[in-house]
This record gives sequence, structure tokens and C-alpha cells, in this order.
Amino acid sequence: MTIPASIAIQSYDLARNAAAPAPKEGTTQRAEAAFGAQMSSFTQALRQADTAATSSMLSGANPHALVEAVAATELAVETAVAVRNKVVEAYLEILRMPV
Repeated sequence: MTIPASIAIQSYDLARNAAAPAPKEGTTQRAEAAFGAQMSSFTQALRQADTAATSSMLSGANPHALVEAVAATELAVETAVAVRNKVVEAYLEILRMPV
């Protein structure tokens, strides 16, 4: 007995969709939006520091602005590293769980 490929594919698609977890309404979108906003502010801080450093080197701009931009960048990088460390710790904790 042979099963046509199209029927097998349709059955597989139905089974895969039935087994997939359904996301809670609105939870994923809010989390993605919050994470996206944080990443946007992180990249903006890096760009501002880069712009301040470039303008300081080329035109002798205000050194106080350069120091502020570098401090903001340092804070943003430290925050990103702290978040990454927490994610890695959570992942390792999940790996240690008995099955």
C-alpha cells in the first residue's frame, strides 16, 4: 500500500500544527517590543559615542560631551553583559534540571 506524497505532507502539516504550543495572546509581542526598544537604545548609545569621538578627533569638539558619551556607552555595554550573563545562567540551570 502506497500513500501519495501530498496526503503524507498534509497529514504531517496538521500534526505539526497541533503539536506546536500556542503563544499567549499579546505576551510575545510585548516582550519582543520591550527587547527591541532596549536594543534600539543600546545601538543609539553606541552611535552617539562614535559620533562624539569622531567629531572630537576631527574638529576638536567639546571634550565634556565625549566623556559623557563614553560613560553612557560603558553603562550600556555593562548592562548588556549583565543581561547576557543572566541568560547564560538561566540556560545552564535548565540544563542541570533532571529529566
